[in-house]
Formats: sequence, structure tokens, C-alpha cells
Amino acid sequence: MRKIIHLDCDCFFAAVEILDHPEWADIPLAVGGRVEQRGVIATCNYPARAYGVHSAMSSARALKLCPQLKLVAGNMARYRQVAEQIFAIYRQYSRYLEPVSIDEAYLDVTESPLLGGSATRIAEAIRQQVKKEVGITVSAGVAQNKFLAKVASDWNKPDGLFVVDPRYQAEFVAQLPVKKIPGVGPRTQEKLLSLGVSRCAELQRLPKQELVRLFGRFGERLEQLARGEDHRELRLNREAKSVSTEHTFSQDLPDLAACSAQLDSLLQDLERRFRKHREPKQIIGVFVKMKFFDFSQTTAETRSSQTHPSLFLALMAEAWSRGQMPVRLLGVGYRLAPRQEEAACFQQMSLFDSLTSA
Repeated sequence: MRKIIHLDCDCFFAAVEILDHPEWADIPLAVGGRVEQRGVIATCNYPARAYGVHSAMSSARALKLCPQLKLVAGNMARYRQVAEQIFAIYRQYSRYLEPVSIDEAYLDVTESPLLGGSATRIAEAIRQQVKKEVGITVSAGVAQNKFLAKVASDWNKPDGLFVVDPRYQAEFVAQLPVKKIPGVGPRTQEKLLSLGVSRCAELQRLPKQELVRLFGRFGERLEQLARGEDHRELRLNREAKSVSTEHTFSQDLPDLAACSAQLDSLLQDLERRFRKHREPKQIIGVFVKMKFFDFSQTTAETRSSQTHPSLFLALMAEAWSRGQMPVRLLGVGYRLAPRQEEAACFQQMSLFDSLTSA
């Protein structure tokens, strides 16, 4: 029986801002981009959420919902500093740590002798130590696998702890809404609802063959998670698979020529980010991301070790041809090789054979 803890800092960016500005504690607060730059909300505190503000919402929309919203640009260097303090505390309790993002991680404490080997007591001790030493609240979930631990950490937010007791795991999973399953977005949820499926108990009754027919390979994953099964191990050494940069424009770019004119500055920023990468990696592909004025988006990419601007221009033209509408966001990036591939010989594919969409 494994003992997995999922730890998730509450409203992390906003929490750090409040840590530095205690006078903001009880007012609606959000970290995000400016309205004139078509910014979006990165995170917000609970007083702001009471007005319907949420992450990924446009800053303009957030301010309409909550005119008194305190909107700050954020300070990523400061957030990383606080995150390092928090992760240092996590490592005091287990060396089996999988960082998921700057404010989220899994711990495997299956073999830990601390606190009598109780994952529940370890999770609570971590929460209290982070609150005392750093001043940030952390919600935690305890379960036998990563999927259920992540679901559990969201159960009693903010500043909560929830344990999926193995004795009652089957009952807990059965009543779980399918929207809690990772990968089940609005479209998949809508499709499941059309089949009369809103909870995992109903999903469990669908044959695996039917799920595969409807959802492809994801159908197999659905069948497993609907029963609370997740055999993934913690990834102790997460490797970055790509590095990229993107920009949202204050005014839509009307055509391909206007998009192409932005390429030099985007590539310069991409190179800066690549040089700052923690571990030097071999580039095995390049891509262009394009979001149109109606918020539809596409990605054109090719497998290549070359990074010449002409390659990006060709990909940009390919992406543009799919929408042929004004563009609000452009992004460029590199795909990076896993460590085991870095010494392998690389054979460049033809651009016209390898253009793909995502």
C-alpha cells in the first residue's frame, strides 16, 4: 500500500503578494496582466473568487465583475524564492519528491519512519511548518495514488487536509464527479453527460471497448481512473520537454505580414530563455503557436535541430493558413531532447513532410 501526499499552495502568487503586503489580505486581489495589454489573471485570492474572478480569465472581464479588484503584475523572482523555501521543507519529510509546478508537488512517504509512518500526520506537520516558517497556507491530500491524492488536496481548500481512507476508497471514487478526472475537459464532460454519465459510478458501468471507441487511447485511462486505479510512480527528475515564449498583443495583428514582423523580437526572447535553461539540451524541434481574435488557436511544428528564422516563418505561414483571421497572440518555441536521446544521431525530416497541427 503506497502513501502519497499531494501538496498545493493556496492561491500561491496572491498569497505571496499578501505576505509582502498584509494590508491586502481582506480585499479582492489578483495577479495578472494589464488590461491594455490584454492580460489574463494568473491567480486570485478567495475574496476575488467570490465575485466570479478566476485564473485564465481576461483582466478586463475580471475588473468588470469586480471593479474594486486590486490587480498587480506579479514578481516571478519573488515567487520562486518563496517556493524554494517551501520545497526545502517538503524535502525534510521525504526524498521522494515530484515537483509539478512552482506551487504544487507530490511526496511519497510509503517508507517514511517519521511520525509513526502516518502519511496523515506527516501531511499535517508539513502544512503547519510551512504556515509557521513561510506564512503560506498549503492544502494537502493523502491517498494510495497520485490521482486520488490530487483530488483530495482540492477537497477542503483552502488551508485544508483530506484523506482518502483505503477502507472507503471504492465508495469515495464511485460518487466522484467525472469532471474531477484529469483530462476530462468541458467537451469530454459534455459527451459523457450525453451518455448519462456524471459520476464515476456511472462511468464504471461503461465497457472498456465502448470507452476506447468513443475516446481513443484516453478511454483506457478513463476506465482505470473511474475505479480509482493509478499506478504512476513519482517522477523524481522531471525534464523540461520544451522552452518557449509568447506575447499577447494590445491590438490584433491583421495579417501574416504583421505576424512575421514580430518574429525577430520573439526569437530573441526565446534565445534568452533557452540560454537560462537549467540544463543544456539538444533542440529536436521548433514550433509556432498562434491564437486568433476569436480565441481559437493552432500550433505548427516540425522536427528539426535547425533554428533559422526562415523555418519559423514557414511554420507561421502554415499556422496562419488554418485561420486567416486577426491574431491576438503569437508564440515560438523549441522541443528538447530527453537525456537518453542527446547522444543519438539526429536525422532532419523534411519541413513539408513533418508540419503538424495541435
